[in-house]
Amino acid sequence: MAYKLQDHLVYNVWANTKLADIIRTIDDEKYYRELKSSFPSIALTVQHIWATQHIWLRRFHGESLAGFPFANATLSKNEALKGMTASANDIFEFGRSKSLEFLSTSYHYNSLKGDAFYEPYENSLYHVVNHGTYHRGQLVTMLREIGVDKLPSTDLITYLRTLTS
Repeated sequence: MAYKLQDHLVYNVWANTKLADIIRTIDDEKYYRELKSSFPSIALTVQHIWATQHIWLRRFHGESLAGFPFANATLSKNEALKGMTASANDIFEFGRSKSLEFLSTSYHYNSLKGDAFYEPYENSLYHVVNHGTYHRGQLVTMLREIGVDKLPSTDLITYLRTLTS
């Protein structure tokens, strides 16, 4: 059976959930501790994943946001992790609810800077998952830096193997 976009969106939910389950077990000091990465803490990296998934979901529904969600907020660990996993699920539900023909159509949105873009939903959905994969990799590095050594693989091939075992 061919790997499809919907499979990729489920993978994103699975991978976000795997890491969220680990992050829930660390104490708040480590969660908010300043570390070197694209974002200076596990907390801000989780918040970024959630915010970007939220931004793309709003775009898919025809709304272009003018600012980054949660930019000046200090969210609780549980709130941010719930948001990260729930927004991944919402993106999956969006993709699942649409036909392949719809997903190949293009839509218009404005970036946070106000630049206009017109591209297929499908390309943006693949991008959302790829973006999450990038930042999940950073989370793994940050978790190792704070002493978490038992981390699940969130590689795509690991997910695919769960489907056949």
